[in-house]
Amino acid sequence: MTDTHCHLGSSRFTDEELPALIENAREAGVKRLITLATGEDDLERNLAIAGCFPEVHACIGIHPCDVHTCRDDFETLLEPHLSNPKVAALGETGLDYYHPAPEGWSEEDYHARQRDFLRRHFELASKAQLNVVIHTRDRKGCASLDDALEIYADYQDSVRAVFHCFPGPYAAAQKVLMNEGYLSFTGIVTFKNARDAVDAARKVPLERLMVETDSPYLAPVPHRGKRCEPAYVRETAKAIAEARGMDFEDFIAATEQVVGEFFRC
Repeated sequence: MTDTHCHLGSSRFTDEELPALIENAREAGVKRLITLATGEDDLERNLAIAGCFPEVHACIGIHPCDVHTCRDDFETLLEPHLSNPKVAALGETGLDYYHPAPEGWSEEDYHARQRDFLRRHFELASKAQLNVVIHTRDRKGCASLDDALEIYADYQDSVRAVFHCFPGPYAAAQKVLMNEGYLSFTGIVTFKNARDAVDAARKVPLERLMVETDSPYLAPVPHRGKRCEPAYVRETAKAIAEARGMDFEDFIAATEQVVGEFFRC
């Protein structure tokens, strides 16, 4: 199976322990890992990790929470790597209306810059014939999701987007599905009070569904409270397969087909 979204370039993973983490994943049946850059600071490290390990591919992008520290012409960071066969997609990009605007920025200007960066990620993806990994998060409601979908609608004829770490509810998932988007689920589906996420994971068509860890964050039960790692994606897959009443191996086969269609890897 594939962990479609992890952050091996995070400072919470040292270079020395990466071989053991990848071996742990392999022993758990996770034979492909997609690590995501979030900004200037970790772009080169993620690309280097992908270059060192045959199991690892990378996505490159600017996270919405990093747009205020990134150069205006961020395309100059990403464009030289778009033809690299280890680059699987653009991202992690998107819209984050949950975290407050940084010092010196109004919320309106901060969100406007995020929307501008997201649109330009789609422009790059369209030219490079790559897909896009999207982050959305709100304090309440679904304004970031709605705004991201509005931007995505202008590109969906040439680009597909996956909305990662999807927390539910299914009504929100339907908006993504109506726009030809994909949804990826994390260990949240194993949490006791995550009914919305489980319901969405049960109802989303298999041909639009992927699994991930978002490690080092959101470790699933029975590892909750620990640092998450790619091997734990197996627990998320097991939980969703059970919720859908599916054989585990059949579920994995279906999600692997989706991964192969969405990512260049």
